[in-house]
Amino acid sequence: MSLAEERTYYPEAFLTRMQELLGAEYAPFHDALTQPAVQGLRVNTLKTNPERFLEIAPFHLTAVPWVADGFYYEAPDRPGKHPYHAAGVYYIQEPSAMSAAEVLQPKRGDRVLDLCAAPGGKSTHLAALLQGTGLLVANEPHPQRAKILSENIERCGVTNALVTNEMPDRLAERFPAFFDKILVDAPCSGEGMFRKDPDACEEWSPGHVTACAVRQLDILDVASQMLRAGGTLVYSTCTFAPAENEGLIESFLQKYPVFELVEIHTFDHFSPGQPQWAAGGRPELAKTARLWPHRLRGEGHFVAHLRKTDGEPARRQKESKPIKLPAEALKSYQQFAEQALRNMPSGEFLLFGDNLYLVPSGLPDLKGLKVVRPGWHLGTLKKNRFEPSHALALGLRVDHIQHTVPLTAAHPDVVHYLRGETLNAESAKGWVVVTVDGFPLGWGKQASGMIKNHYPKGLRWP
Repeated sequence: MSLAEERTYYPEAFLTRMQELLGAEYAPFHDALTQPAVQGLRVNTLKTNPERFLEIAPFHLTAVPWVADGFYYEAPDRPGKHPYHAAGVYYIQEPSAMSAAEVLQPKRGDRVLDLCAAPGGKSTHLAALLQGTGLLVANEPHPQRAKILSENIERCGVTNALVTNEMPDRLAERFPAFFDKILVDAPCSGEGMFRKDPDACEEWSPGHVTACAVRQLDILDVASQMLRAGGTLVYSTCTFAPAENEGLIESFLQKYPVFELVEIHTFDHFSPGQPQWAAGGRPELAKTARLWPHRLRGEGHFVAHLRKTDGEPARRQKESKPIKLPAEALKSYQQFAEQALRNMPSGEFLLFGDNLYLVPSGLPDLKGLKVVRPGWHLGTLKKNRFEPSHALALGLRVDHIQHTVPLTAAHPDVVHYLRGETLNAESAKGWVVVTVDGFPLGWGKQASGMIKNHYPKGLRWP
């Protein structure tokens, strides 16, 4: 089957439903499904700004209208194979998916939960909006996906995140009325991704849509318990199915009258939700937003913005206790910091086994939770020495580093380093950070005119 044929093969029941819903608009909708998927990236503003990125990026970029940091790129650009990607300068993300965090818009200092967070596109977007302040809890129930989420949090230099691997109801037990903002990017039937992901077509059925809607309402039930009075919640899916979108939000509002819809009015490219597609036809469902592939450059998406008008005010949780590092461990870390760092951000330490973390301000007690990453991983305490982590390098700015090996993206040593090879370079003896155009890539250790490579083996380029 050719690629063009694959793009026109969709479940008959899905096409019939969409034709009934869209009427005269069905033809342009179907035509859009036969076109190539749209590709985008979002500049990581923890590392740089769009203006500078446009000056240095070797890609063919055009702006995504609804996200100031978002850009379309062309398939030949292959940004996933560029050193800037390894440095976390941007996150490759489908443009419509950028809408959810943009609507939620956390403020600096907020306590934010991304409840279904893997692989991390929306979490890293939320982190960029927080700019290193407040607390971001990024949760993923599936262990392998939680690991991928943690790796993307690390690559993007996020220092104020707690990554957990829990079921939503377990988190609700620990965080009642705790969060200012919550994002629920719900597991869905994936209809909006059909032209991007043929596997989603294979897994689709009307029964799968119904099962997703049941699960989504359960997840929203739990999320509502963790939001403080006055807080806001964004619910998003990448499906066209009304049962998972307008119908689901209508059911939630009927069950929880303390919630109200907030109009999503800032993005001209979005279309209003369709109240007539829900059983009760509540007029306020027009305040939700739909992103249609025939009306904008992006895949199918749905976004609802909800405010909790009453309930418990923000509740403080028992915070994790600061620890006093063992004298030898503290000495090892301080010796490393004196040699390798400057202007290091201050905070509270947390020791998980031999791993040392700097924890976000206001981190709650983690006892009993499955924690993948309790903050910024600084490194490992080994016998008589401290070994810095890759996360530490990627979370640092150049002005936090004593000694660097500065390279340009075009320099052949960048690829040599990413492949794990030793570099020939003169630097001060000890730990150094290899950078690409001023962005940290990872650690090396200088001795005798050589830089021993400490780029993680699991990340090395072939």
